Amino acid sequence: MNTEMYQTPMEVAVYQLHNFSISFFSSLLGGDVVSVKLDNSASGASVVAIDNKIEQAMDLVKNHLMYAVREEVEILKEQIRELVEKNSQLERENTLLKTLASPEQLEKFQSRLSPEEPATESPQALEAPGGSAV
Repeated sequence: MNTEMYQTPMEVAVYQLHNFSISFFSSLLGGDVVSVKLDNSASGASVVAIDNKIEQAMDLVKNHLMYAVREEVEILKEQIRELVEKNSQLERENTLLKTLASPEQLEKFQSRLSPEEPATESPQALEAPGGSAV
């Protein structure tokens, strides 16, 4: 690679990226791999033709990616619908179970659910739901 005409590392990187793009996108389009040196001797017409090919290849890649993203979005939307439906069903079940459970069962469940949290009621009330706590 002739880097004497490039003064900054950024110019060298752009040159290398452009050459890589030409090779990569040419292979995507099924054409022969084109080896081009973008220096002062390159003709304007060939650079324009190559840029057009690169643009076409980039459009092809963009369209493919957009299709893949749309497909993934549809899959995720369906999963969200299923999860919302399942969540709603579980909330209904939870409400039903709470209405059917006795106060003692709810109290016992709450104590198992959060053992680290201090109880809001006195220990005597938890000990004897039937009456004789003292």
